[in-house]
Amino acid sequence: MRRIAVIGGTGKEGSGLAMRWARAGYEVIIGSRRAEKGARVAEELNRRAGVTTIRGTDNICAAREGDVIVLSVPYSAHVDTLAQIKEAVQGKVLIDVTVPLKPPKVTVVHIPEGGSATQEAQDYLGEGVRVVAAFQNIAAAHLADPEHEIDCDVLVCGDDQEAKAIAIELAQAAGMRGLDAGPLANAVVVEGLTPILIGINKRYKARGAGIRITGLPEHR
Repeated sequence: MRRIAVIGGTGKEGSGLAMRWARAGYEVIIGSRRAEKGARVAEELNRRAGVTTIRGTDNICAAREGDVIVLSVPYSAHVDTLAQIKEAVQGKVLIDVTVPLKPPKVTVVHIPEGGSATQEAQDYLGEGVRVVAAFQNIAAAHLADPEHEIDCDVLVCGDDQEAKAIAIELAQAAGMRGLDAGPLANAVVVEGLTPILIGINKRYKARGAGIRITGLPEHR
């Protein structure tokens, strides 16, 4: 079974995914800027998830040890984090969860210069890394409770079919349905849904509105 490294795994989104994957039987390494924080948070997550398979370290070590890399950091830290792990992720699949939010207007879609955060990651890391976009539209509040059933779909964009299949597999392992949403160029739309959902949550006083694609044969 693949070893998953969650870069930025001490944050709300990354830690929730880490717990769910560990409960599904995966070995998970969470990375942080400081190894001590990574180790401390890993202990907490093991207790919350009722497992012993989550380890914590720094981002670079986590990226080296992981078979599949999941990048879950704020957009403000995106480029710096990519620079840290660039060498360590060559030859691997990187699933980018980053959304290019631009505070304070986090309910307004921001399209970065590179088209999307995920496209920027692919351009920066080069052809040696297969980058896909996934998990942008899942509320961290839902992920934080490993017993909570998440009634949302995960839209997966990428130019490599095998890499997308891995992301879809991980979505299913985390209790969601992953759907192939086309090439990496489509990530701009998937990332742009997140500020829209944040605005819907605020206006309707909801907690974790999500996306569900209807009219498909069930294949969870």
